[in-house]
Formats: sequence, structure tokens, C-alpha cells
Amino acid sequence: MYVGLKMLKSFMPQSPDTLAEKAAELMETNMLWMLLIVQDDKVIGYVRKEDISAAMPSKMTGLDKHEINYLLSKLTLRKIMRTDITTVRPETEIETAAVIMREKNVAGLAVVDANDKVIGFINRTVLLDVLAEEMGYGTTGSRIVFEVEDRPGVLKHVSTLIDEMGYSIIAAGTFNHGPRRMVVIRIDAENPSSVAAALQKNGYDVVGPEDFRHEWE
Repeated sequence: MYVGLKMLKSFMPQSPDTLAEKAAELMETNMLWMLLIVQDDKVIGYVRKEDISAAMPSKMTGLDKHEINYLLSKLTLRKIMRTDITTVRPETEIETAAVIMREKNVAGLAVVDANDKVIGFINRTVLLDVLAEEMGYGTTGSRIVFEVEDRPGVLKHVSTLIDEMGYSIIAAGTFNHGPRRMVVIRIDAENPSSVAAALQKNGYDVVGPEDFRHEWE
């Protein structure tokens, strides 16, 4: 999956001259944690919700109402925006975008074209939606988790086995838990017991929450 296929195209980019107070209201109303600052179609920075909060006059200040209003009328995003902006291209793999966001601890990334024109935005909410979608969440069917050895042909063998039983795989993913390699599949069956039994018979260790309960209790 590529960033350009999942990026937000309506992401409310702001001018550097936007008042911080207005930006704060916008973020509160739309439940945003980050805004891109754009000038001449180029992204020049970003501002986080906490950046705006830190820049606002404190309620405990000794300034009177008129002084506070004056300060707010002068406080623009240009004065508080961060310029260490990281951008990605639309052809970037979405898992690469996720790693960049984690490593840089940012809530989102600007998506730009070959001319550095901003064309979209991808954030943590999008990545969570993609994860849920890839795992088939919200679709019909049943979920099965089983451990596998890291060897060629495992998924081919499992898919053939399930196909011969008359079922289809809706979604599949692989995950590591320490040294253990697990495959999560969703099949188009209301009751997955027969498939689980077939996997066990073929040497796959089907697991569930009870197999890991000792790790969180």
C-alpha cells in the first residue's frame, strides 16, 4: 500500500500568518493534533497542539484582559511553528511512513509531489485505519492465529489447505512476538474450528489469548 492511496486530501493547511488562537480553535473543533503550515503551495513547517498551548498566555498571568487580547492578536503560527518538517512522496510505502513517524515522534507527515508541492497529509489515525483494514476488521468471517517456522512456502501451503476446504482468506498478516513468528488470517467462515483443526493436524500450532495470558496477568 502506498501513501498516496491513503493520504488525506482535506487536511486544513494553514498560512504562517494564521493567528494561533484561531488555529487552536480549529484543532479543538476537528480533533487535530497537528497542522501543516503552507505558503505558495509549499509546506514550510508544522505546529502541534502542545506548541500552541505553550505559547498562549497563561490564565495565571498578571496581565489584564486587554493586554492578553493584544498578545493574542500578534501571536501567529509563524512565530511558533516548527521547521524541521519531514515530507514523503505519494509512492512511499505506508509502512515506511509509519516508521518515520515513530522515529521522529510526529503525529503526521506532509505528502509532496516531485515539485515539492504539498498534495496531502498522512497521520496516525490513517495508519491505524490501514492496520484495521489490512487485518480485515469490520468484515465478516473469523480470525485464526497460528505459529509458523520461518521457512519458504508456509503461506502457500496454508492457503491451499484452506482453499481445499472450500473457504477463502479475507486478510492475512504476520507478526513477531519475541522469537515466535505468528500468522493472523481471517477466513470467510462463521465457525473456524474445522480450519483450526486442519491447521493443527498439519503441524501448525493454533494459538489464542489463553496461550499468552501468563504474560499479562
